[in-house]
Amino acid sequence: MTYSMFTQCPADAVKIIQLTDTHLYADASRTFDGVNTQNSLECVIDLARENHWPPDMVLATGDLAHEPVPAAYERLREIFNGLKIPVYCIPGNHDDPTVMGKTLPASNVHLTRSIRGPQWQIILLDTVVPDSHGGHLAGSEQTYLNEALRAAPEAYALICLHHSPVLIGSRFMDEIALDNPAALFAIIDRYPQVRAVLWGHIHQEFSAERGGVHLFGSPSTCVQFKPGAQEYVPDTQPPGYRWLLLQGDGTVQTGIQRVKGAA
Repeated sequence: MTYSMFTQCPADAVKIIQLTDTHLYADASRTFDGVNTQNSLECVIDLARENHWPPDMVLATGDLAHEPVPAAYERLREIFNGLKIPVYCIPGNHDDPTVMGKTLPASNVHLTRSIRGPQWQIILLDTVVPDSHGGHLAGSEQTYLNEALRAAPEAYALICLHHSPVLIGSRFMDEIALDNPAALFAIIDRYPQVRAVLWGHIHQEFSAERGGVHLFGSPSTCVQFKPGAQEYVPDTQPPGYRWLLLQGDGTVQTGIQRVKGAA
């Protein structure tokens, strides 16, 4: 068995695997730019099992289906349910939240909006705009975030969404980022317990810091986007996942693992 740091971490740490932008099709043999999205997802999950298992939860941060039809979500539900650990899902711009809500939930697959533990609160936001690849934090989501943070000032907070709330230096992705990030950060700035913001959408690794809050974007489990590209260019980096350790003192450890030998 490969050494897993998740078996050695402090008992009060929250152990998380983020899987994002899985892009499953109705037909399991379909590919996205030559990558079979189901096969690559399964390879990424196998890698997580080898290196960071068992987590306390998986966060699946959007674009779960490429074709948002029941068949794609049913297959993803089977994969996620087979992990035997809680999986918390939010929609992305390729998802249909209604179809997703009717099809994806299972015994351990959830569309829960927040997760509370002794030291941490994890808040999941919906930034989907119908018929748009870009994102928006609606007034109702702003209210939800503000109320969730206000209700738990004693708990450190991790905020999750699909769309990037900051520019990443890639024009084609920056044009479809969250269109009102100031609204998000105006709320975050009022609550010192917020420690990190986590998202998908960009199909690449990103890390920054703003006012002491970590900002993390993550690779897809399938096709990667070339960093700094001004138009869509697939990257040669292999698919992967992000792992996170939320420590009891509010510190965050994280890293990226990629499938070796994958194109």
